Amino acid sequence: MAVIRFFFRLFSVLALAVAVIMAVIDATRSVAANDIVLTPLGSSWYAVSPDTLNLAQAMVQRYLLPAIWDPVVVTILTLPGFAVFLVLSLLFYLIGRRPSRRLGRLGHVGG
Repeated sequence: MAVIRFFFRLFSVLALAVAVIMAVIDATRSVAANDIVLTPLGSSWYAVSPDTLNLAQAMVQRYLLPAIWDPVVVTILTLPGFAVFLVLSLLFYLIGRRPSRRLGRLGHVGG
């Protein structure tokens, strides 16, 4: 169980690193444009690897529910990339954290 928690914490750190990188890129673009620039996740993904984006769409539509792609995945792809990875980082962290330790029968210290 500790190994699984370790991997979720590792994924959390990696997702946080990607979120920070994407936020810095958006901040740099915002300063250059003298306006707030938030790059959607889909645009960033398409710029890095359009083939994997098309593959992901084909896989979701073919092997999962085809109706999931348009309302759900497309909505996620239109969100700012740093926000998506920040939420992923938080979810991975919450899954990978150690369970809280109970302090006695009624939750207080003592007998």
